[in-house]
Amino acid sequence: MKNSERLWSSILDIYNSILNHPFLVELVNGNLDEEKFIYYIVQDYMYLREFSKALALLSAKADSEEHSALFITHIQDAIKVEKALHKYYIKEFGVNLENYEMSPTNLAYTSYLLAVAYSRPFIEVVSAVLPCYWIYMEVGKELLKKGSKNPIYQKWIDTYGGEEYERGVRAVISILDNENVSEKEFNELKKHFRTASVYEYMFWDSAYRLEKFPFNVEKNKGV
Repeated sequence: MKNSERLWSSILDIYNSILNHPFLVELVNGNLDEEKFIYYIVQDYMYLREFSKALALLSAKADSEEHSALFITHIQDAIKVEKALHKYYIKEFGVNLENYEMSPTNLAYTSYLLAVAYSRPFIEVVSAVLPCYWIYMEVGKELLKKGSKNPIYQKWIDTYGGEEYERGVRAVISILDNENVSEKEFNELKKHFRTASVYEYMFWDSAYRLEKFPFNVEKNKGV
């Protein structure tokens, strides 16, 4: 089996739980509470800011100009495509970002990614950031088959279920598949891959629960 196939098989329990999570089930049905969707969009907007920093570190650690350029391109894509999507929804719903702070799950997830990006070798960092790419691609493709009865949610599905997004994901997957790793090294990859996948589940779950700290981290922010 390829490295990527072994990694994906290690998270099937998590992936299936994501697909069956009420957040995505209700998003498809069109009856997801808009407050939960807005919460998710705002948190994802904040997440991408930190994720882009992890990609910048990954680009700096890359062992080839091709790999370095790939992740720089993905930073630009995240800003151009995904943040544009978030800004569309933020404007559509009249959201004031100043009223929001990063959720506990979001802070934990991004802190984990940045810690790995700073401290671990290039290929381990790839395995840590890949679930964000890959799970979104698979979820997007699955939801694209079903569609959403709510056009607001369909726009989100169309972004992550498209061919252009998939090409970028496949490029990252190929890096892992072309890497020769020992069993010990693979176990490190799997640990990061599975940990980040758990955080992906928790991210949607936290949005559904409208998770927040028991006290405001920043006193002037009330949501």
